[in-house]
Amino acid sequence: MAFLADALSRVKPSATIAVSQKARELKAKGRDVIGLGAGEPDFDTPDNIKAAAIEAIKRGETKYTPVAGIPELRKAIAAKFKRENNLDYDWQQTIVGTGGKQILFNAFMATLNPGDEVVIPAPYWVSYPEMVSICGGSPVFVPTTIENNFKLQPADLEAAITPKTKWLMFNSPSNPSGAAYSEAELKALTDVLMKHPHVWVLSDDMYEHLTYGDFVFTSPAQVEPALKERTLTMNGVSKSYAMTGWRIGYAAGPLELIKAMDMIQGQQTSGACSIAQWAAVEALNGTQEFIPANKEVFRGRRDLVVSMLNQAKGLQCPTPEGAFYVYPSCADAIGKTAPSGKVIETDEDFVTELLETEGVAVVHGSAFGLGPNFRISYATSEALLEDACTRIQRFCAALR
Repeated sequence: MAFLADALSRVKPSATIAVSQKARELKAKGRDVIGLGAGEPDFDTPDNIKAAAIEAIKRGETKYTPVAGIPELRKAIAAKFKRENNLDYDWQQTIVGTGGKQILFNAFMATLNPGDEVVIPAPYWVSYPEMVSICGGSPVFVPTTIENNFKLQPADLEAAITPKTKWLMFNSPSNPSGAAYSEAELKALTDVLMKHPHVWVLSDDMYEHLTYGDFVFTSPAQVEPALKERTLTMNGVSKSYAMTGWRIGYAAGPLELIKAMDMIQGQQTSGACSIAQWAAVEALNGTQEFIPANKEVFRGRRDLVVSMLNQAKGLQCPTPEGAFYVYPSCADAIGKTAPSGKVIETDEDFVTELLETEGVAVVHGSAFGLGPNFRISYATSEALLEDACTRIQRFCAALR
């Protein structure tokens, strides 16, 4: 009899974590490696947020918290949704988790039965389908195209919905493509969902504040208020506030679902770190002045990377509206021979040879469910990005 659970056979390790680990290992051996695999801002957490955490420690805020979060943070979350998204939630309709991952996991654990389907547009964040599978559901992938800037089309959503569909997993701006949906594009999708009242929406808004130019962010329940009673809107402080290691995610939704997630979390981790919660209160309630400045830095990096990748032989890189990723196609490299003599048959071959030949670590697109592409995180300095893109250009030029 096998000791490990059958569920593990349905789950793959995180490719993004694996790439970062490989880059670290090569660096430890003395290799000159530029790691562009991690989805983590290189900015430090703002001083006002760090100060709030220090004050919380001095006040003795070091005990267990309520499972769903301290009331001060849950009220700040409700106020944020009203202020920024025009969504009215009572603070008891909110929940705080140890990062966005726990929010998603709890939502799936609370709702999925064997055979339930979750529609996931591809490319997708690597953890979505694995969470669905662990929780007993079946991921249903809907491919997007580079011609549509990797955005889900209404007809494709309609075709993917069956009587077994329980959730649409929606992410805008997207990890890994950076694609963000305009209000009109989102309305076309919510119009489809209005025809299928059994389908709920799990909206991952983690990159909400990282959009560029004139783009205006909107969330599904904001665009279609009639969807609010079957939408869980998830967000967090990790990306916008450079608080990845603080591990605070949050959500708001119908009270029955929030209570079910609270019960699961109570048997799993209990409340998130007390100090991190007080820091998150300051993040949401305090000054937001640094966000536009950080966005401008990211925009400059995006434009640099897109320009340089489109100058690389055989690469095609759309300009994304948000997040801090680009998702170029390397289709023209398939079938060619790398400097090592290896024939590149997949996007995984492409990124492996790129790492071995030029010391640039990126994540292959097939890990996100759509290739032949690769993901670059531009959450690092322009100098490193310029160096990395120069190496990518050199690698592509050397393919035969």
